[in-house]
Amino acid sequence: QSCLSRQQLLAAIRQMQQLLKGQETRFSEGLRAVRSRLSTIHASLAKATPEPPTPACPALQAPADGRKFGTKYLVDHEVHFACDPGFQLLGSSTRMCQANGSWTGQEARCAEISECSSSPCQNGGTCLEGLNHFKCLCPPQWTGTTCQYQAQTAPPTWSVTDDPAFSRQPRCAQIAQTQQCSCDPGFQMSGTASNGICQDLNECEVYQQQGGPRLCVHACVNIPGSFHCSCPTGYVLLGDGKSCEDIDECSLSQDNCTSGSTCINTGGGFQCVTPQCPPAAGNVSYVKTSPFQCERNPCPMESRSCHQAPKTISFHYLSLPSKLQTPAPLFRMATAAAPGRPGPDSLRFGIASGNNRGHFVVQRSDRHTGELLLVQSLQGPRTIQVDVDMAEYLDRVFQAKHLSKITLFVSAYEF
Repeated sequence: QSCLSRQQLLAAIRQMQQLLKGQETRFSEGLRAVRSRLSTIHASLAKATPEPPTPACPALQAPADGRKFGTKYLVDHEVHFACDPGFQLLGSSTRMCQANGSWTGQEARCAEISECSSSPCQNGGTCLEGLNHFKCLCPPQWTGTTCQYQAQTAPPTWSVTDDPAFSRQPRCAQIAQTQQCSCDPGFQMSGTASNGICQDLNECEVYQQQGGPRLCVHACVNIPGSFHCSCPTGYVLLGDGKSCEDIDECSLSQDNCTSGSTCINTGGGFQCVTPQCPPAAGNVSYVKTSPFQCERNPCPMESRSCHQAPKTISFHYLSLPSKLQTPAPLFRMATAAAPGRPGPDSLRFGIASGNNRGHFVVQRSDRHTGELLLVQSLQGPRTIQVDVDMAEYLDRVFQAKHLSKITLFVSAYEF
């Protein structure tokens, strides 16, 4: 019986060993499968080239009492600042994101403009500061918005004229044993009751002194008993009797532009323009394809400078009134893909040159459109030139550049 028990024990031990061996084999196979899967994942990760993070600069905020133009904070992108009316910009109006993650220039701030700093009050008047305006406290004997008029009890000097048409005899009537006299509309009584005379009331001066509504958009002309408005040369008076409208000399063929030049209507006049393509330089040359556009001739394959030069140059002319309220959109640039060819997947806009660059900013209005904005008002008469370029990229590779040369004719008048 003892011998049988030992055989059974040995059989049980062998069975246990086989079971353990089977478990070890399955564990080893599972471990090999896990190692193989990890090796596959590591290999796929090694093949993938991760995109380096795009360098960017910290976000910039619009200054108090001002505005910010531009929402991209990547390297080489620009952000522009402008102040509200009544404030002046301190710091940098334009800041560009640098490769080291910092912005060029200084922080933009808007400081209130002191309306009294120019000492507008005359003849001993005291200036009181207000919100975007001032008020003068005038000493006795002086009146007007800047204390510029001498207060009088007698008829003011501007209502007296040597022209007999500006003075009339009053209309008098005897009522209940007293004589009562009156003047026609537009005239006022001057002198005593016994020897009074009706003198013309200069409405133009009265409204100007009393701060009343503006009688005329341009010039007010006093006439006996009334007034009328006049417009500068190149404008015509509208039916309301106070507004002026520009005369389009070009459409009316009232210009003297020679053959080969184009007439551009401007405020109060016109300009004759003849856009010219830039002269050939090195491998870069242009041909005029329309009166207002030049296209670059094909470049040699190896000429990098030629491919970097503008592919098209277009000429644009705009007429603006003086002191136009800002911000004002002036011009748009857009791209369009040629049939059968993929268009650019990104655009970059910028101000290439100009004689008043600080008055403008360029911002993206949508994915394929950029917009030139006037952010600082211009006072005319003057002519401003600003060049805006648009660079096209496909998969971050430069494709082409287009240049728009914009000429602004700013009128001498605000209408």
